[in-house]
Amino acid sequence: MIEENVKKLLAEVGTNPFGEKVTLVAAVKTQTVEDINRAIAAGITDIGDNHVQEFRDKYDGICGNPNRHFIGHLQTNKVKYLIGKTYLYQSVDRLELAEEISKRSERAGVVSDCLIQINIGNEESKGGFEYDDGQEAYQKISAMPALKVKGLMAMLPFTDDETVLRPLAMKMRELFEKLRDRDGNIEYLSMGMSGDWKLCVECGSNMVRLGTSIFGPRHYA
Repeated sequence: MIEENVKKLLAEVGTNPFGEKVTLVAAVKTQTVEDINRAIAAGITDIGDNHVQEFRDKYDGICGNPNRHFIGHLQTNKVKYLIGKTYLYQSVDRLELAEEISKRSERAGVVSDCLIQINIGNEESKGGFEYDDGQEAYQKISAMPALKVKGLMAMLPFTDDETVLRPLAMKMRELFEKLRDRDGNIEYLSMGMSGDWKLCVECGSNMVRLGTSIFGPRHYA
């Protein structure tokens, strides 16, 4: 099933309406090393972890050298476990976290790539900068040493109502383009999960984070 799902999704994801290749990041929360490796063998090049402990426990068992993303809420005291091992920190949702990643990266002699998380739906249950603060957050974070802003990340509200979701997704694309016009390093708009990724790609996302669509429903211990 995993192999079939991966091949189907890779064929479907393709490019967005702006002609940009869409990167498929497999969200691997709660998945076994065996199943993750099956997805990689089927063509997955990027995987995303939500929890530092899982990232550490499974790190040596992952085959194929995929790009390792961190896509979950990240506590500052756990950043040290990810430095030098993470391709992209997608969930930089506050200045304190950006400062810690920058400090740890500089100390380790590496430059870390990150995305700024925007709370596009202004939801209390989600982290991230408010939309109107996005450009100011970019200015502050991009000025930090050993940290490179590569774009934006967002999670849309959990609803099937496209009249709610589409305008929010388009606003994210608008902010992405404003920042990209200022900074050639801006490359990724990471937006879209298993329930809404098609709409997000239609609105200009060029990176999606899919778990259930690849592995099926999660089984929590």
